[in-house]
Amino acid sequence: MALTSAATCGNFLPAFFVKLFTSFLIRLIRLLSTPYPSTYPMAHSLAQLWQSIRRRWLYALLAIAVTFGLVVTQPQPSHAQPRWFDLLLRGVQIFQLSNLSDNQEVALGRQINQQLTARQFRLYREPTITDYVNRIGQRLVPHSERPQIPYTFQVVDSTQVNAFATMGGFVYVTTGLMRTAENEAELASVISHEIGHIAERHAVKQMRERAIQGGIATAAGLDRNAAVAIGVELALNRPNSRQDELEADQDGLQTLVGAGYAPQAMVTFMQKLLNRRGGSPPTFLSTHPATGDRITRLESSLRQLNISQGDGLDPAAYRDRIRPLLRQG
Repeated sequence: MALTSAATCGNFLPAFFVKLFTSFLIRLIRLLSTPYPSTYPMAHSLAQLWQSIRRRWLYALLAIAVTFGLVVTQPQPSHAQPRWFDLLLRGVQIFQLSNLSDNQEVALGRQINQQLTARQFRLYREPTITDYVNRIGQRLVPHSERPQIPYTFQVVDSTQVNAFATMGGFVYVTTGLMRTAENEAELASVISHEIGHIAERHAVKQMRERAIQGGIATAAGLDRNAAVAIGVELALNRPNSRQDELEADQDGLQTLVGAGYAPQAMVTFMQKLLNRRGGSPPTFLSTHPATGDRITRLESSLRQLNISQGDGLDPAAYRDRIRPLLRQG
């Protein structure tokens, strides 16, 4: 009897404190949901400050409330008490994943880049080539939709014709793609397209979707290591959606025009890849699908822009700039 009573009391106390804390959260959320009265003099700025504070804390408290919901609905043995704090911490991480700041995204992208370059592929480090690609990329960045974050442009030593990007401003092009491009404008069009993916935060959206697909418990348990693993997988294997591709095309086209490159190069490069004969389709087409539809839309945009000239169309000058690659090819 004594043992039974002690066990009952031990189970009752956590439930009691959960209910008490939940009641406190509900009252606090109601308070934070109440607009600041602005009928008094000089209350306008205070009302704005209150609005900002209550919005941030409201989201955080909702994440905590979800965590305690998990605690209540999932029976825990008495020896598993430390898992409460673990769940609380994970609940806060849901809030962070859904509201990544620029600095957080860049830091996460840096870790993903470290994993990619250390384990997934080898970078091409010939300074003439890497400096050239970086110069093109940095010329494009100020004309993008998101110029405020730092960008890193790298060359992957691979015969595959491919380019990809991950969150936080990291863009990759393969040596195979550089050899396939006819001129600098075509190479710039690919880089501007990848910048478009970063500007639209497509990788962040895909990571959030991947976490949610596993259910709320999986999303709540998404720590930094899991986020990096998902980011690596997305960078290498996940095809972009049709909508993401169309958005990156339009962003990339505007960036290309703003930087002074010939915009028709984006279409000519896609057509070149689509019309290639022999062998398997380039990797770029498998990770950047619906190419025919994209070409049609880009041609329509070009007609509206009515721009027939621009930099980067000299094939001889381009071949001269990538000569080290051609010697090795």
